[in-house]
Amino acid sequence: MNRNALENLQSLLPEFQKAIQQTLVMVGVSATIAVIAGGALGIWLFTSARGQIFANPPLNRIVSWLVSFMRAFPFVILMIVLMPLTRTIVGTSFGPLAACVSLSIAASFYFARLVEQNLNEVPKGVIEAAQAMGAKPSTIIFKVLINEARAGLILSITILMIAILGESAAAGLIGGGGIGDLGIRYGHQRYMPEVMAAVVALLSAIVVVVQSLGNYLSAKADKR
Repeated sequence: MNRNALENLQSLLPEFQKAIQQTLVMVGVSATIAVIAGGALGIWLFTSARGQIFANPPLNRIVSWLVSFMRAFPFVILMIVLMPLTRTIVGTSFGPLAACVSLSIAASFYFARLVEQNLNEVPKGVIEAAQAMGAKPSTIIFKVLINEARAGLILSITILMIAILGESAAAGLIGGGGIGDLGIRYGHQRYMPEVMAAVVALLSAIVVVVQSLGNYLSAKADKR
């Protein structure tokens, strides 16, 4: 890397600091909402399936189709479609908080499917044993299902956060801010490859840290 490139990066350090803060806001807020809303939806998808405690196959199929549809919906287009809703909620359609609306909605449906898949891995005999002992539905959900699937759920949250990080970079295309926006404005539009390289390295480092932490916590939670 030549001297001019280093000087460019040094001059942009305040921009990098601001972009990192914006990215952390987007990932933190969106992941929190997705874990709560998507987690609840994923639990319902599992418990409303045929043979489960809240069995409702027709409604389950409809909601399952909706989840699949939303997961396949291109994120950038989703941000554009949701701009009116975003302006209603946060007062603007640009910036990290505005991006959180679309990120949270997309991530919630994504996480719902991950939760459902994790709960499907819980041995059916464990659930039947809890029912035979007269356990309430809430007890089965929180003390049996979630407890048995906790290692997988931690990995799913890790995957969710990494996915949101990637989508937050894409949010920079339409004014979402964050590290991706910095790369687009300086690395691409102003032809500063050193900035793009720094952005890629920074995003990669964050992914490695998040994945490593998730793997560690999952291993600690695994009862096997």
